[in-house]
Amino acid sequence: MYIKESICISPQETFPSRFATETLIEHQGNKYFAVEPSYEGLIPMGALRRMGKAVRMGVAAGTSLLRNEPDTDGIIIGTANGGLEDCIKFLNQIVDYNEGTLTPTNFVQSTPNALAGQLALIHKNHGYNITHSHGGLSFENAVIDAFLQFEQQETRQLLVGSIEEISEYNYAIDLKSGLYKEEMTTSKTLLSSNTKGTVCGEGAAMFLFEKESSRQGQIRIADLSHTSYARPERLHQHLNRFLERNGLNFSDIEGLILGYNGDEKANAWYDGVKSAFPETVALYTFKNACGEYPTASSFAVWMAQQILQGNPIPDELVLRKSGISPRKILIYNHYRGIQHSFILLDAPSR
Repeated sequence: MYIKESICISPQETFPSRFATETLIEHQGNKYFAVEPSYEGLIPMGALRRMGKAVRMGVAAGTSLLRNEPDTDGIIIGTANGGLEDCIKFLNQIVDYNEGTLTPTNFVQSTPNALAGQLALIHKNHGYNITHSHGGLSFENAVIDAFLQFEQQETRQLLVGSIEEISEYNYAIDLKSGLYKEEMTTSKTLLSSNTKGTVCGEGAAMFLFEKESSRQGQIRIADLSHTSYARPERLHQHLNRFLERNGLNFSDIEGLILGYNGDEKANAWYDGVKSAFPETVALYTFKNACGEYPTASSFAVWMAQQILQGNPIPDELVLRKSGISPRKILIYNHYRGIQHSFILLDAPSR
């Protein structure tokens, strides 16, 4: 499966095509808010006023790709929470207005599938349309769905993406549960903090996937695998099987993107996977750029595409360089130590 085009809205200046700066935008505290682009020309002003943050970011990213690709065969979105803030607003209105007449705006944007539906309506796309909400594996299941659609010979091109926003409701709960740091950190000090908790992020990443390559130099998503509730030894067995089914050894991986997030407990998983690879492999991180959220792996896929295409990335995202430009990159991410995924990307041989 090949990446034809991609768009990313994140806490960094990544819209519309690549990192706009050589260093990371420095975020302070434990909330990394997305740098939203100008929506002029992407979303009609009348519709924009009624959109919540998650929907408008997703519509802008999706529209940037779909407006030039009217023959896209379907839309697949992965999101854990969708427009949860709109859902909370709607529920509060039920109480405030004593179950009387309510505005429909928050209601129609309150479900996870609001983004996929909005994109289909705006672009008159009558193809396959589905939203996957599986917590920290939502994006991964969207990608697997795309693989299945291509295998069934029913589609040629699909829009696949993810969206997540910082919900104050979820944030408050997660903060009390110890998920986020209470002490002050910045994007530059996050990975070296080695204390309990991480930071909250958000963003939207959209990809046009093709079954067959339509031009030279396209990056391929070779394979994806995920597992849940694995112990460290089982996770390594899972990784071994994943590489074996792709005919690869550990030494064949030239770049490794790990989801280090500053949480001392969470980082132990990444240290374990890193230790399985030779010290010559290039190492990258990404959550000091985008923060932690259930579909952060989509940002990692977008970043892997940038690396494989030879585009520059901020130095803060490079943990260790190698002597070559990577042609095979493996992404390992986990969410709360429960849901784990491996995504393999490669570039055409020179």
